[in-house]
Amino acid sequence: MAAALSRALKLPGKKGSELGEYDPLTQADSDDESEEDDLVLNYPRNGLGRDSCLGTGSSKLRGGRSGRLVGAEDGVQDEDEDEEEDEWRERLPSKSRQDRNDMKGVQYWSHRDSDGERKREDRGGPGAMGGAGLGLHSSDEQKRLRVKNAIRSAFFLVPLVCATVVVLLCAFLIPCQKGDLEKRLQWEKALGGTGGVTPPALALWDVDGDSVEDVFLGVTESTNETHTTQIYSAVALSAVSGKVLWKKVMSEAVMYIQCGLQYSTVPSPVCLLICKSYIMAVNGTTGNKLWSSSIKSIESQAVLLPDLQGDSHPDLLVATLPADDKFDLSLTLISGETGALLGRAVPFNVTAQGTLIGPWLYETQQGVYYILFGLGNVKAVSLRDIYFQATGKLPETQALRKKDSGWEGMKKDNFSSIIQIYSPRDHDQARFLLPLVAGFGRNHNNLDTASNLNSTRSDWVLVYGGSVQLLLRQKNLRKKWTFKTASSQSQPVAGHFNSDGILDLFIQHSSNGVMKTLIIDGANGTRLWAAEFVCPHLRIETSAISTSTGQSAFLFWASDPIKAQKNVTKTTVSPGVAVAEPLIRKLYLLHPTYPTVLLELASTTDTAVTSAVRYQDHQKDASYITVSSSTMPNSVPSTYIVKCVSLRAAITKGQTVWIGDGSKTAGALKPGEVSKFFRHLTFRHQ
Repeated sequence: MAAALSRALKLPGKKGSELGEYDPLTQADSDDESEEDDLVLNYPRNGLGRDSCLGTGSSKLRGGRSGRLVGAEDGVQDEDEDEEEDEWRERLPSKSRQDRNDMKGVQYWSHRDSDGERKREDRGGPGAMGGAGLGLHSSDEQKRLRVKNAIRSAFFLVPLVCATVVVLLCAFLIPCQKGDLEKRLQWEKALGGTGGVTPPALALWDVDGDSVEDVFLGVTESTNETHTTQIYSAVALSAVSGKVLWKKVMSEAVMYIQCGLQYSTVPSPVCLLICKSYIMAVNGTTGNKLWSSSIKSIESQAVLLPDLQGDSHPDLLVATLPADDKFDLSLTLISGETGALLGRAVPFNVTAQGTLIGPWLYETQQGVYYILFGLGNVKAVSLRDIYFQATGKLPETQALRKKDSGWEGMKKDNFSSIIQIYSPRDHDQARFLLPLVAGFGRNHNNLDTASNLNSTRSDWVLVYGGSVQLLLRQKNLRKKWTFKTASSQSQPVAGHFNSDGILDLFIQHSSNGVMKTLIIDGANGTRLWAAEFVCPHLRIETSAISTSTGQSAFLFWASDPIKAQKNVTKTTVSPGVAVAEPLIRKLYLLHPTYPTVLLELASTTDTAVTSAVRYQDHQKDASYITVSSSTMPNSVPSTYIVKCVSLRAAITKGQTVWIGDGSKTAGALKPGEVSKFFRHLTFRHQ
């Protein structure tokens, strides 16, 4: 290969085996390449390394071409190449050939000296630097190599260790923090209020940005030992720890607390504190007053209305009902931005006497708004007419000026603005009217736009006398079905008991020491589930919570379940028999998957007066919040106790209670099947 390259470049050929001949290509390699490159090039060429087992063998083995072992085949090739080179030299001019001969010896010995020097250095022998110098040089190189290796190892191991630490943190530390959070979300706090059977105002809303709804309460406190002087206040409690976020002293007892208003000038949510003679808007985070509006004889919660004035803020409406019979039920409009009254109160001559119904905002299929209200009956008045009677002008928004011909045709005459929805017969007065919306309740009637939109466009449930009716929105609130039952003292609760996607109704009523509970199919008004319990003497709403199965879990208070005796229709508790004191009240959880099983989550002798449920999305959990009136000795007025319980934690400690034919069903179930189901049950938003 070298000979061919030499002929192509027209340069002197490859050095032969005789002394004095040299190869310019080899010489160039020797001058330019590093010591390590020379070793690499010579190793395959020699067949054996200079530091091989041959060591410093005979000159015959190291002679010839730099001590290379020459085989027979190599010898023949070299002779052919030498003959070709001799012919090429003969053709050159004599002067050039002479010049090359003059330089040949010098270059050859220079090449041999450098080559020998390198050989001695490789074998550790004495060279130009001496044996000792080369040993030190090799030791320094080894140290540098070790340092490089250490650095490379560090660059590899440090990221590996960091990644391992991160994995361990994610696997162990974060779950521990989550568990710690679940523990902190369970708390109990005694307030200095004077407890009683009247439910205090209760609302839930997240105001501190931790994605968990905080607790708002209206509290009545005593300032002396005789409890003759009282102070009224509104208190906000942290959802995580139960600590007081803020407390505001009021001149009257707070009847309702509603949160969710949004102002462009206030970054925090706004809450309304509704008393008997005034409404105050406060910053939900700090409790600072934003505005106050004086309105006498307030009887209802506030209703969120569309913007009536064109100021880009929703407005409000409340119902007032003076104690004096000379005055009628009135509807009052309030500016949602400033709290100023919009015109005058609009009175309505409501002849019936009974429970206050509403007021509620309702939107027809044509997009026209009506207010539903009444006293033992249900009436409707268009929002357009109310605003016109209060201010003498039409709403600023064109959409609110429309009329619904279908609804207007239900008026008795053209001179009346009232539409009759339900009129009582005999003693069947209307007791409850509520939108058929999941999660809706007394303590979950906030003023956010989303909740308001869902309720105004839903079907409605009417409870009167001993009947429950479903009123359909698409049929102008005409009934779809009617279910006959005993008179209900508590508001129905909507939830999914079966899997048809239609909300069902949980209702309860008590008589003669027995509490009866029913679940009615929302599709056709038939009974889906029923059970009887010893009456707990409580008037507290049931709660329905959406679960991971797509169905709802129902939470309700009762005493021990009543089991029917064999071949006997009467219950184990005779009517009229007083229940022994102290009465144990128990919190039960019912899930449709196992309708004959109840999970007892808590038991107490305290009187629960109100409750609410909130969700914890990150933990897939829900908290059950109760306000109880604790029993105090020596006739001392009781105090309110607020308790927050994690439902998943309560389920793990709950006791299984079989009802109805549950004992027969239990034999068909696998051991631990029910417990396993409830342990894996999670909760989600409606």
